Amino acid sequence: MTPEKNLSIAHLWFEAFNAHNLEKLLSLYDDDAQHYSPKLKTRLPETKGFVTGKEALRSWWKDSFDRLPTLHYKVTSLTSNSDRVFMEYIRTVVEEEDILVAEILEIREEKIIASRVYHG
Repeated sequence: MTPEKNLSIAHLWFEAFNAHNLEKLLSLYDDDAQHYSPKLKTRLPETKGFVTGKEALRSWWKDSFDRLPTLHYKVTSLTSNSDRVFMEYIRTVVEEEDILVAEILEIREEKIIASRVYHG
């Protein structure tokens, strides 16, 4: 895939996430995609931070959207190569301190096969 195509997937990802459009967001992922987040590790320690598959992603993000109705990501930087997008963004939630986040999307055949979140 081209870096430009991967960037377009990243833009669609932000659009879906910020709209809290769970189905559109999940449509960007491979059925067996793996996701890692330090928030997962904190909220669901038994996962050790990892979930695998669309149904696990659906459950995780539905919970996030339900708990945090004002959750929004503001893109600060996107960098792509032929199989990954490195994203930096600011996580905002009303009445919470903003968090600077970095995330990597690994993409194969126009689907996200893995994502990994980094923040303090």
